[in-house]
Amino acid sequence: MTKFRFARTSLLAAVLGLNFAPAMVGMSPVMAAEEKPAEAPKQETIRPEMYKLLEPKPFKDLVDAKNFTEAKSRIDQAAALPNLTPFETFILNDARVRVGSASGDNAMLLPALEAMLDSGRLSQRDKLNFMEAVAETNFRQKDYDKAITWFNRYGAESGDTKKHRLTILRALYLKNDYASVITETRKDVAANEQAGEVPSADVLKLLQSAGAVTKDKNVYMNGLELMVKYHPTEALWGELINRTRGKDGYNMRLDIDTMRLKKAVLPKMEGDDLLELAELDLQAGFFTEAKAALDMGFEQGVLGTGPDAAKHKALRDKANKNAADDAKNIDSGIAAAMKSKDGVGLVNLGYIYVTMGQFDKGLDLMQKGVAKGIAKNPEDAKLRLGYAYAMAGKKEEAAKVLATVNPADGRGDLARYWTMWANRPAAATAAK
Repeated sequence: MTKFRFARTSLLAAVLGLNFAPAMVGMSPVMAAEEKPAEAPKQETIRPEMYKLLEPKPFKDLVDAKNFTEAKSRIDQAAALPNLTPFETFILNDARVRVGSASGDNAMLLPALEAMLDSGRLSQRDKLNFMEAVAETNFRQKDYDKAITWFNRYGAESGDTKKHRLTILRALYLKNDYASVITETRKDVAANEQAGEVPSADVLKLLQSAGAVTKDKNVYMNGLELMVKYHPTEALWGELINRTRGKDGYNMRLDIDTMRLKKAVLPKMEGDDLLELAELDLQAGFFTEAKAALDMGFEQGVLGTGPDAAKHKALRDKANKNAADDAKNIDSGIAAAMKSKDGVGLVNLGYIYVTMGQFDKGLDLMQKGVAKGIAKNPEDAKLRLGYAYAMAGKKEEAAKVLATVNPADGRGDLARYWTMWANRPAAATAAK
């Protein structure tokens, strides 16, 4: 018989397709018992016939030279020997792993890896490395069920369930199990939020994509909203706001509120959007805000040009004149608004002050208007008070008010989005 020592680190290198030293080292004729040091550990052996076929240096040379036909032939001849011992079987699988890895023969590689894992001869560290290799190889082969099984086994035995979590989710997605993708990504997001962690953008993109593939608008919007909340960009904000206007239950009455949000979150808007906001403001009597929207459009060169340039100029002239009148006369309207039984006048007057930058005065009037009571669409007024706080930089007060807004008609979406915007990092700017 011949001694056969097993170098585990070289086996892992073989699994990963790296340069490797022979896994079979130290094979030499058995020393006589009296020649062995007394403290030498007992080593397992293989028969000389197998040693001759799989001798480390010549076998490694075959693999390095990519002479896989001969290497596989030697493995087959060794496997045909009768009455193989468990250790000999283990060494055969080691050779199969190295040849399968080097040659890209996964049909040889995977069964050998699995057999070595089940042999009981690997340390815990090596078992985990081999499990990863089996899982990753199955993933590359698009055998996603087996990949998931092995990644989960790795997580169970290592205690690290996060390391390959994203790959498991991708495997579910690639095997078209979109229901599980939705369930599992939402579970991960909930765990992240409970722990005060930011969910991975890759996980959120999988949720969003699963919604798109299944044509589930609610799932898609859920993923999109989470992306805006945790990984905002100008493009994502724009898409979120645009899609919100098309959601079931959205009331066009809130268009002015939606466009105000868009102007707040986007440093540059399309000319049509700025024009829409200005026209809505002019109709509602918010001339200072209309002027600001039109000024932005002219400054950015998206208004005041083209076939509608004259129309744009006329609107701007109107907004300028009325905004100037407001600046002169707005204080005179406070007494009448205070006497009114309905608080809508106070809310509107207060919001005009907010648009002028007089936040404290404006917010005080808006609060009094909401407290007085509003006959028509009182929840709209509460929404506006909430985002007026956000515009003033008072994010805690904004969050408190916006959390109480009745979500009907699309107000709930707008309340959440304003809260997200208010809670953005102070120094952050939307990425392009």
